[in-house]
Amino acid sequence: MTQGDDGLDSLVRKRIRALRLAQGWSLEELARRASVSPSTLSRIENGQRRLALDQLVTLARALDTTLDQLVETASDDIVTSPVIDSAHGMMRWAMKAEPGTTVVRQRLTEPPPDNPARMRAHPGREWLLVLSGTAILMLGHGRYRLETNQAAEFPTMLPHAIGTERGPCEVLGIFDREARRSHQRAETG
Repeated sequence: MTQGDDGLDSLVRKRIRALRLAQGWSLEELARRASVSPSTLSRIENGQRRLALDQLVTLARALDTTLDQLVETASDDIVTSPVIDSAHGMMRWAMKAEPGTTVVRQRLTEPPPDNPARMRAHPGREWLLVLSGTAILMLGHGRYRLETNQAAEFPTMLPHAIGTERGPCEVLGIFDREARRSHQRAETG
C-alpha cells in the first residue's frame, strides 16, 4: 500500500491504532509483539511510513486479527431486513459476516413440553436472550428459568426445549449453521 491509496490506507492505519488501544497496549508493547521498532510503528500509525504487506501480516498477527479483517472496507449493505415467518411467529436475519449464522426473534406462548421425549438434540450451538417475559429452558436433565435480559448459551447436542412461564415471552436466538439447519428441517418436516 502506498500513501496514495488515501481511503484504505488511512482506514488501516486508524484500525491498527484503535486495535492497539483497545488492547490497552502502548506503542512499545505492540512494537515488541510485532518485532518492529516503536518509531516504525509510530510512523505507520501516523502515515509517515509506507504500509508494506509483510508488516501488515505481522501487525495483524500481533493484534490477534487477520489481514482480511485489518484491510476490509465497509460495505454499503449495512442494514438488513428480516424474513418474516408468520406460520412460526418469528423473524429471521442472516448474519453476513458469519455465513450460516442466523438471528431469530420469536414470541413464545406455550410452556415447554412435559414429556422429555419431545425435547430435541442436534448438532450445533445456540445462544438465547429473553427480551420480555420469562422463558423456561429445558436442557438435558436441567430446567432453567430465564428472566428478561438473561441469556443462555448451550451445545444443542443436549436434548433441549424452550417455552414460556405464565404468559407470553419474546426471545432472540442466535443459531450457528448446524443448529439453523436442524431447526429448519424440523419446521418443514
